[in-house]
Amino acid sequence: MSTTKMPASCWMGLNDCHIQPFNQHHGLVAAAKTAFEAMQLAAQQDNIDIQLASSFRSFDRQLAIWQKKWSGVLPINDIHSQPLDTSELTELEKIHAIMTWSALPGASRHHWGTDLDVFDKKAVEASGQSLQLISAEYEKSGPCYPLHCWLEDNADKFGFYRPYKFYNGGVAPEAWHLSYSPISKSIIKQLHLSELSKQLASVNIGGKQTILTHLNELFERYTLNGIVQ
Repeated sequence: MSTTKMPASCWMGLNDCHIQPFNQHHGLVAAAKTAFEAMQLAAQQDNIDIQLASSFRSFDRQLAIWQKKWSGVLPINDIHSQPLDTSELTELEKIHAIMTWSALPGASRHHWGTDLDVFDKKAVEASGQSLQLISAEYEKSGPCYPLHCWLEDNADKFGFYRPYKFYNGGVAPEAWHLSYSPISKSIIKQLHLSELSKQLASVNIGGKQTILTHLNELFERYTLNGIVQ
């Protein structure tokens, strides 16, 4: 997949025809896969074991995550990664809380095959803790802090950047989330609210009517996340 137009079925994660397998569990678009493999090899020379925690994610997978959070099977965290008591929240407040960490199905960058979550596998294993993908793991004294520093110095050499590096009032900071900019910065200009609205209206999703009513605002705040078009 090049920087040419990506069909809505792909950017919404409805199919994976644009994805090349990376291993049994992960896949990326071809150019992002090649760039990640090169970055992985370079990091190994500096004793950094970059591995994928998440890569391509389908619409159905993103919907399952949303439904588990909406129903309380999975916790909904605040901006500081602490579980929220959602019992007193309105539907719209609950949607905002979920979207601080989890995208709407159809509006996740992980659908594109350009975005990935990374961690230092050897460092996490040596810590004796299981990976949680929380900010503390990438801060000083966290097992992935050396990886964080290495990415600061080197990720852009391979075409990657952090779309959630700073908090803009939308998505929480995610030091682990990388995006392959030569393709992703083109895709985000191709997203159409009408296509997303139609898809969300066709599925069973918690808070559907509230989501559809406020979709413009939610799209601007979280999907675009402060990006100037």
